[in-house]
Amino acid sequence: MSDRAPAVTPSRTAAVIPAAGRGVRLGPGAPKALRALGGTPMLVHAVRAMAASRAVSLVVVVAPPDGAAEVRALLDDHPLSGHDRAEVLVVPGGGTRQESVRLGLAALPADVTTVLVHDAARPLVPVDTVDAVITAVREGAPAVVPALPLADTVKQVEPRTGAAEGEPELVTGTPERALLRAVQTPQGFDRRTLDAAHEKFADLAGEGATDDAGMVERLGAPVVLVPGHEEAFKVTRPLDLVLAEAVLARRRANDGF
Repeated sequence: MSDRAPAVTPSRTAAVIPAAGRGVRLGPGAPKALRALGGTPMLVHAVRAMAASRAVSLVVVVAPPDGAAEVRALLDDHPLSGHDRAEVLVVPGGGTRQESVRLGLAALPADVTTVLVHDAARPLVPVDTVDAVITAVREGAPAVVPALPLADTVKQVEPRTGAAEGEPELVTGTPERALLRAVQTPQGFDRRTLDAAHEKFADLAGEGATDDAGMVERLGAPVVLVPGHEEAFKVTRPLDLVLAEAVLARRRANDGF
């Protein structure tokens, strides 16, 4: 019998950023992830937000199917700072967000055991939020989501399918606000759990799954929440872009960001 301690297999954390969508709600122009924020594309901000965590050693950007070379050139033009040691890999995406995330997962090395999935349209998530998600996964949670309490009352409605925009909709219920949370990203996962969810639900109809934690819920694995941050909001509409510019300007003034 050997007294030698068993070898410890090193593990790594990687972030997957699906950036293949066009973001039509921001209006005409470049795809949403490539829109400028403070003179720098939102995608670059999102990559830097993930790389700012010392725990993240690899960031996989999933580009539009025909735009991987363009995205690679963009990231090369905006390199990480000398303090960020993460490797950045670009792979072509698919026709849906779900397929793009799956392709990003397929590009991860075998020693990656913790995976973050982050929206490119959330460019200003603070590193403390990223680290909190990673810590919760490493402490044993199969899936972790940053989230905030709701400020507004929410109504459940009967959608007016095919009706003109602005047509009144019938309210069918008022969920208890205290039981609801607005979720953000990055969502964090034990890699085996996320791989299993994407394998089992690979053939979802329509646009596929838009929330990876929801897929893990359907798998039957527990999902836990950690506190999110108000600056991790999603830039979807022109007003969001104005707010993001203001947040970035304040950071640069206060912190030299």
